Amino acid sequence: MSKLYVLYEHSAGFALFRVAEFEELAAFLPQVEESVTDLQRFNSVVTLIAFQPFKSAITALENINAISEGILPEDLNLFLEGGLPKRKKRGKCTLGISDPKLGAAISEALEISCSHTGAVPEVLRGIRHHFHSLIKGLTPKACSVAQLGLGHSYSRARVKFNVHRVDNMIIQSIALLDQLDKDVNTFSMRIREWYSYHFPELVSIVPENYLYSKCAEYIKDRKTLSEESVEPLTEILGDSEKAQAIIDASKMSMGMDISPVDLINIQMFAERVVALSNYRKEIAEYLHTKMTSVAPNLTTLIGDQVGARLISKAGSLTSLAKYPASTLQILGAEKALFRALKTRSKTPKYGLLYHSTFIGRAGLKNKGRISRYLANKCSIASRIDCFSETQTTVYGEKLRQQVEDRLKFYETGDIPMKNIDVMKQAMEEVSQQDVQVADESNAQEADVSVSKKKKKKKEKKEQEVAMDED
Repeated sequence: MSKLYVLYEHSAGFALFRVAEFEELAAFLPQVEESVTDLQRFNSVVTLIAFQPFKSAITALENINAISEGILPEDLNLFLEGGLPKRKKRGKCTLGISDPKLGAAISEALEISCSHTGAVPEVLRGIRHHFHSLIKGLTPKACSVAQLGLGHSYSRARVKFNVHRVDNMIIQSIALLDQLDKDVNTFSMRIREWYSYHFPELVSIVPENYLYSKCAEYIKDRKTLSEESVEPLTEILGDSEKAQAIIDASKMSMGMDISPVDLINIQMFAERVVALSNYRKEIAEYLHTKMTSVAPNLTTLIGDQVGARLISKAGSLTSLAKYPASTLQILGAEKALFRALKTRSKTPKYGLLYHSTFIGRAGLKNKGRISRYLANKCSIASRIDCFSETQTTVYGEKLRQQVEDRLKFYETGDIPMKNIDVMKQAMEEVSQQDVQVADESNAQEADVSVSKKKKKKKEKKEQEVAMDED
């Protein structure tokens, strides 16, 4: 007969229960679900074997952090060793757990089979529901206080981050940048249609959305334009010929007359479009600075916007670093991938990486090959950015040069350097930079100490002179 033990991790401590008639429970799962809410019936099924309370809130936090990572903490290991049968008899025992990752760690350390399916989830649900009644001396109020305290400390520990390396800000800023691009394009089309009733010739002279909005904001009524308006229009457009063409077109325009109220509304809308375009430039600069501080090598390799989209799609820089190169290659082309798998057609060669300049520069035959190679280098760069303690762009520059050499190899056949040699060069350059930084910091400290000594000498001399005068 197989014996079932159930481990329950509570904010107050670890508890080990033994489940009676395990084989029958597995066969009658609906009856188990009904008996979970009834304490008397549940007591006949579950028996408390051992309970180990946490000594302090710090101990509880350390144990819960380890369990959430799938690591078996030392306290839990000792608790299970004492509560479970001896190792020789564990072959006929099963330990019910809630987390399969923790179950794998327990199985490896304690040589006992672990299960998180079947009747185990229902038994754990019943234990969670009646826990304060199953443990003597534990009240519902004490349970809630322990849960609240541990929940706050656990969340606080998870939220802690380095202010200078926050990938959440990158995810939000790239999403805002994409939204601003859509909005600016939509509003620019609207201002073109609206103002073209009055001045239709302006569209052909100034096709750029941003400049068109600025011109519409300045011109207002086309009949007010004169030769004196050439200089302000030249400042807006940067081209005196276009400015003169606008003046000439305004004299022979086929547009209809518009009331002053309509022109005021068009002008206000044009101001909003110009302000949004300026804000879009500021967000792009902000994204660039964030990417250079969070993922400098990835930014150097493929640019800030493509790198930010990869981080946003993966969810975080850590998640992107954990992806294999094959997953990173088709990141963003999930629909096409599943459609290809369903129809048994060719799978996509690239996803978000298609926006990189390397893919556009490659020949038609080599686009898939360079995409695979670029994904490999992006994977290396993201891992260096995620797990390195010192920030440097040396690796990104070397990886970018590797991709450039690979493009030349496809065109001319020149054999590029091996990756191991390139990485050795990069590591040597990084070590040299570290030595230079250390020397500069030592020199600064020496200068500070020398200046302090000089100040002390001056103060002593001033004191001696004052004493002599007295």
